[in-house]
Amino acid sequence: MSQAPDTAAVRPVSVVVTGGHSAGHIEPAMNVADAIRRIAADTVITALGTERGLDTTLIPARGYPLELIPPVPLPRKLNLALLKTPGRVLGSVRAAGAVLDRVGADVVIGFGGYVAVPAYLAARKRKIPIVVHEANARPGLANRLAARLTSHVFSASAAVKIRHGKAIGIPLRPAIAELDRTAARPAARAKLGLAPQLPALLVTGGSQGAQRLNEAVLGAAAELAAAGIQVLHIAGGKNLVTAPQRAAGEPPYVVLPYLETMADAYAAADFVLCRSGAMTVAELTAVGLAAAYVPLPLRGGEQRLNAEPIVAAGGGLIVADGDCTSAWVAQNVIGVLKDPPRLAAMTEAARRSGARDAGKVLAREVLEVARERHA
Repeated sequence: MSQAPDTAAVRPVSVVVTGGHSAGHIEPAMNVADAIRRIAADTVITALGTERGLDTTLIPARGYPLELIPPVPLPRKLNLALLKTPGRVLGSVRAAGAVLDRVGADVVIGFGGYVAVPAYLAARKRKIPIVVHEANARPGLANRLAARLTSHVFSASAAVKIRHGKAIGIPLRPAIAELDRTAARPAARAKLGLAPQLPALLVTGGSQGAQRLNEAVLGAAAELAAAGIQVLHIAGGKNLVTAPQRAAGEPPYVVLPYLETMADAYAAADFVLCRSGAMTVAELTAVGLAAAYVPLPLRGGEQRLNAEPIVAAGGGLIVADGDCTSAWVAQNVIGVLKDPPRLAAMTEAARRSGARDAGKVLAREVLEVARERHA
């Protein structure tokens, strides 16, 4: 008489990914989900999010089911402010726990944000293992709390001070992590309307753009053209930017509101003028691109902390938001692009500072932790 199969033994591993609200949390979360699927295609992956922020836009677009729970905005410091909304916290923890029970979660992996604390607490109550990734140089409350609940803690770099933290980089999309800029450059430049041989400056303020960067580069357009430098200017969807007039034979100045395939921009560029969000810094160093970083002057200078280790290693420049003027661009950015040995040294320093395999490393850790409980 044959024995019925043990359904518990063959049930696929169930992973709950949490890190909603901002693209800085969602993007690495989705990248790890993709990496898990590439290693173990039958893994059941559920994203936990809220109606606040970009969760309902970005997560379904990546093909993952999204479960919504009430958001719990939290202070950035561990203090009594957290106790002011116990009812809201409790309600969110219960909602998160209901999701964990329904999907039979074997592990929760969190990236911080409004939705992470309820997920961490619900997992802790059920003895579900927790894996944490902190992308920012200054960890937020959610992940600092989680680091007290688990030893499976990973970070973007050694500069991130978080309990149990192991530096691995930030999980990236394969199109970025596996980019060979030299091989991809001819096709990328042709696709974007850039000249094949001229030095190229990429300007980007992220998905929303940055008016400060837009104005500074547009104001230096004549000097850039005179120096023989072409520009790929991703201005942001909410910013109206018109490309400056170019005479016949002058270097191209291409303006785009947004570019879905940033790998093309990175392949085409020689140097970048950008903000220094954690994901931007991780992508540029992974592909080996030096940059002039203009930290957003908010949240206690967090973006400056992201860029400082790269600049200290020789992989870029840093300039305060208020000092990023057309004159600064003309003097400093042109100075780098017109000095090939200096640019090459900065490019190599940026490359040495980067990490390409964080997604794979984190995916393997998540699956190992999940299978230990699943067994």
